[in-house]
Amino acid sequence: MKITKTNLAGLLIIEPAVYEDERGYFMESFSRSALKQYCDINFIQDNEAYSQRGVLRGLHYQIPPIAQSKLVRVAIGSVLDVVVDIRPESETYGQSFSIVLSGENKKQLLVPRGFAHGYVVLSEHAYFLYKVDNVYSKEHEAGIKYDDEALGIDWIIPNDQLIISDKDQVQPLFSQHTPYN
Repeated sequence: MKITKTNLAGLLIIEPAVYEDERGYFMESFSRSALKQYCDINFIQDNEAYSQRGVLRGLHYQIPPIAQSKLVRVAIGSVLDVVVDIRPESETYGQSFSIVLSGENKKQLLVPRGFAHGYVVLSEHAYFLYKVDNVYSKEHEAGIKYDDEALGIDWIIPNDQLIISDKDQVQPLFSQHTPYN
């Protein structure tokens, strides 16, 4: 398993070793011991989302004390996965990072607490899988508007082709988001 640090502290790209032969492939998608030297996260739940091309979900996060870390990946299809550092004390506060996650490249992203997270489906459909280290709490959910010009995120898919929930269309701008502290 190859683990690469990004320019945003705590955000890790994980590339599992994939063993292929004529029958298919095998990979270890999660290893607590491999991650132990980088972080100590106790994942408690696995989630799965299916979406079609152009579906944009995000940018979401939960505020403390029910914040969540996530380990995200795509089993089938491809997405542009995007995070924004919302930790006020961070040197990279307000900066974003994006990466294509796909069933082909098998890359994963470890998104620690203190990041807003979202993705857009680039393929005809995608199965998005993620682990979380805390329960979902409606009272602690928050978000940032996906197209906030201050963030400058290129979602790749043209705006008129995006499929966005009513909730995500009215999220606050970064300058007005619910503080993460």
